[in-house]
Amino acid sequence: MRRVSLDVTDLAVYYRTLRGDVRALDGVSFSLADGEIMGLAGESGSGKSTLAKSLIRMDGRMRRIRGRVELDGTELPVDDQRAMVPFRFHEVSLIPQYAMSALNPTRRIGRMIRELIRSRGIDYTAVHPELLRRLELVGLDAQVLDRFPIELSGGMKQRVVMVLSTLLDPSLLIADEVTSALDVTTQRSVAEALAGFRDRGFITSMIFVTHDLALVHQIADTIMVMYAGRPAEKASSRTVIEAPRHPYTRMLLSSLPEVGVTFSGKRLEGIPGQPPGLLDPPEGCRFRDRCPLAFAKCAEEPPFTEVAPGHWAACWKVEG
Repeated sequence: MRRVSLDVTDLAVYYRTLRGDVRALDGVSFSLADGEIMGLAGESGSGKSTLAKSLIRMDGRMRRIRGRVELDGTELPVDDQRAMVPFRFHEVSLIPQYAMSALNPTRRIGRMIRELIRSRGIDYTAVHPELLRRLELVGLDAQVLDRFPIELSGGMKQRVVMVLSTLLDPSLLIADEVTSALDVTTQRSVAEALAGFRDRGFITSMIFVTHDLALVHQIADTIMVMYAGRPAEKASSRTVIEAPRHPYTRMLLSSLPEVGVTFSGKRLEGIPGQPPGLLDPPEGCRFRDRCPLAFAKCAEEPPFTEVAPGHWAACWKVEG
């Protein structure tokens, strides 16, 4: 049995607004094993990016209400910016959404990396040979270090950020929508490069946040589907795509042409209605107003339970 690398227990993170707290994450629990790549999927507003950010750096609007995050047996002080500094890049690292825009346009790539590495208390000359090796592994030569970000294509900038985020061999890498602004061919090569980082031991485990279930199915070991701030289903990638148990997962798959090949011969269907507002979310199952299987018990919140070995779901219809 593989060792648990990441353990998240009942994590709730709200956003402060003038109208009240937005309950963006409202009781998320899951574990990630050593070597596991987990795809994190769901509609916009499901809480995917909030979960990603809350595991490494919460912004000023975010507030942890409850819950615990442990990485390699150590609790992460996720709501204490200063206390999290020693963990970032060393233990947990993030490739942010729109990472291609995260590079400082006034700095050459090499200078930017050198400054960041030194800010983490690391001797740049000691890691420079490994930096060059990893750039080569993702198809970039040493000359890229002398260029400004504007001189690189989108895919090249994405690869630079990938190398920078993993240079200190973090235990956990969070890749937040890293392929969303890339063409289809580059998307696949970037995703495969990230999986290769795991295989080479540059990272231990990874959370891959995406809208693209077809892409994540190709590289992830497991997929967790979220809805309205809560996990709906988690299982192996193959199980989620081919034998989903939660009604939301089934409807999400049937509405996406990227995964339509799995359901060849069936017409694509949208999900009627809209996700609930999270300023004042409904009691019970948050999917019930859109769910064709809803019944009276759905007024109670279903637990996120193991309904089969390695398969978790939050739905009264699949309990046990």
